[in-house]
Amino acid sequence: MIVTGEKKRNTPNRMIRYYDIPVDNIDPKTVASFGEEWTAFHDFSAKDIQSLGDKYFDIVSSSMLNENSNVIDIGCGSGRFILYLKGRYHRITGIDPSDAILVADKLLGSEPDIDLVKTSTDNLPFPDDHFDFGYSLGVLHHIPDTQKALVDCVKKIKPGGYFLLYLYYNLDNRSFLAKVLFHCSNLLRMIISRIPKGLKKFSCDLLAVLLYLPFVGFCHLLRWAGVPLRIRKYFPLQAYEDQRFYIFRNDCYDRFGTPLEKRFSRKKMAEMMKSAGLTDIRFSENIPFWHAVGKKA
Repeated sequence: MIVTGEKKRNTPNRMIRYYDIPVDNIDPKTVASFGEEWTAFHDFSAKDIQSLGDKYFDIVSSSMLNENSNVIDIGCGSGRFILYLKGRYHRITGIDPSDAILVADKLLGSEPDIDLVKTSTDNLPFPDDHFDFGYSLGVLHHIPDTQKALVDCVKKIKPGGYFLLYLYYNLDNRSFLAKVLFHCSNLLRMIISRIPKGLKKFSCDLLAVLLYLPFVGFCHLLRWAGVPLRIRKYFPLQAYEDQRFYIFRNDCYDRFGTPLEKRFSRKKMAEMMKSAGLTDIRFSENIPFWHAVGKKA
């Protein structure tokens, strides 16, 4: 573990610690992109945060995470999940290598039980077996060596503690047509993620209107017509049918503006979690796919 070069930055809310960020297992362009994203998108309502958190923490019980837990959020971004978990931890530490850490500081206010650290998974400045609960939601698939990053994270969890993970799925539970649509959209991502910031944001906003809005509107129509969720959930972007336009505009930027993205099957993700030292792995059967929680042996 490196942990050298600590710096501290005072903000109106807290002192943020900065550590060296090794470049061995990080993509600087992707980190910069997330800094841009969360600087642009940070206007979340209480309803937005509640709805988002409920989707990811549906498989987390009070025995795994509670008011006595010392928690780490790997890749905290804007700090939305920390805000969602208020009252369900003793202390929580948000980690992010990008300038999003400053957005999180602003969103979270001056709560004394929240720490923010700017660093990467390669240089987590905590002893092993330190945290009761950890999570990384939508982050590790943007790192060159996802398996190594996961191992580095799980090392910081105490034996008997839990780790919640969300990795983009490779559509292993979807139809052939859905996979074709994904591969077409991925070609767009490879182009858009590499253009200048201003043009990238404009392109993503345009896609939110021309691509996301029609699919979400169609899902709204199906719901109005009484089509049950067990059928609607197989339509593209159904997960956004209860979200306001701002949210899927943000997610469109996240999806098409990020240079490095990897995807995993449920089977592969389970193997990776086991290799990192997690047991009793439980997957959610709900969107977003795939998210799962495991217990450290």
